[in-house]
Amino acid sequence: MKASTRAVLGIALAAVLLVAAALWLGRTTDGGGTVVRLRIWDESFVPAYRASLDAFERADPDVRVRITVVPWANYQQKLRLDVAGGTADDLFWTNLYEDYADAGRLMDIGRALGPEAVRTWDPAAVAQYTRDGTLWAVPQFVDGGTAIYYNRDLLAAAGVAPAELSGLRWGPDDTFRPVLRRLAAAAPWAYNAGNDFQSLELPYLGSAGGRFQDASGAFAFDSPAGVTAFGYLVGLIADRLAPSAADTATTSDFAKNAFLHGKLALFQSGTFNLAQIAKGAHFPWGVAPMPAGPAGRVSTNNSIGVAGNAASRHPEATRRVLAWLGSAEGNAYLAADGATIPAVVADQHLYRDFWTRAGVDVSPFLEVLAGRRTEPGGGPGFPAALEAVTAVLAEMFQGRIPVPEALSRAQAAGRAAAAGS
Repeated sequence: MKASTRAVLGIALAAVLLVAAALWLGRTTDGGGTVVRLRIWDESFVPAYRASLDAFERADPDVRVRITVVPWANYQQKLRLDVAGGTADDLFWTNLYEDYADAGRLMDIGRALGPEAVRTWDPAAVAQYTRDGTLWAVPQFVDGGTAIYYNRDLLAAAGVAPAELSGLRWGPDDTFRPVLRRLAAAAPWAYNAGNDFQSLELPYLGSAGGRFQDASGAFAFDSPAGVTAFGYLVGLIADRLAPSAADTATTSDFAKNAFLHGKLALFQSGTFNLAQIAKGAHFPWGVAPMPAGPAGRVSTNNSIGVAGNAASRHPEATRRVLAWLGSAEGNAYLAADGATIPAVVADQHLYRDFWTRAGVDVSPFLEVLAGRRTEPGGGPGFPAALEAVTAVLAEMFQGRIPVPEALSRAQAAGRAAAAGS
């Protein structure tokens, strides 16, 4: 075959493949079945969702569900654009839903699934996704509270017994910082203080007696409690007990990776990192309660829900998939391998049982929620507002803006961004 002939055939084959791909992506049926698309931001959940949805498809062979993964770094922005442009998936993960609900972009879950469905889900998750008396997402999993992962080898090298971590306090009667100083002699970093909204900023703010938002949803962290909480975190970085803010700003996984590589003695985080740490930590480790502040231990318990696109071209098929994902049978798959705590209350023992068999005590993540909790954050314009707040706080953590000034500027920036979104 001549080279020119091979080239022509190659171009023709490429054109055929491109057309086929375009037709495939644009199809609304799959082997005679309706295709429903589900968008998530964490690839590690694909196997559990695929197993669940395979079971659904066996019972409902006229519907096929495709999973799309959009990484977290781009998820919120792309979702906003796709919802506005009418190209969003039929179903999508959400934890910041208010703008979509107010704009009429989401399915009313109570109307779609009936009032009985709500009674099976975690009450805190239901409350998080309820606005003006309407539920706007099907809860999928809850994070539990915040706790501390610890490296047993580094604790032993510093002469710190794991039991010492259980009663630590920060604030006026500080017993936490002296332990961190001992750990810093045995590890590059003792602790992961930094610009981490869910695992550090909210718990410290709540434990200082403050709130990120008031009852009306307005930002309220520029307060004496805010100065106490953020000042403590910034002080730990300045004392080199935690990685520099420049390091942690490069990736949200910096602290977790430092812990997995044996360079960080204490890693404060949530259950969403538990499975990865169990798999990736090649040293003995454990879980301890986070330190108590002036107001005690106060954590948040964020949950993730699946919202239904009100503009879906297949509303009935989408409703059926939502019902499955919110059922005890469908939701149970998310507890496989201890990946996360299912939002269906009847399934939550599966998570605890898995980690008990693995020899991991998850009680610090759960017991902290028995007391006062702080809200996970939300409201109209919240994604843009949090982005504006985080940018100012990043400068504060790097020592470029004093804490009181930074909180004032961040709160003003957040309010302006929320109003303009």
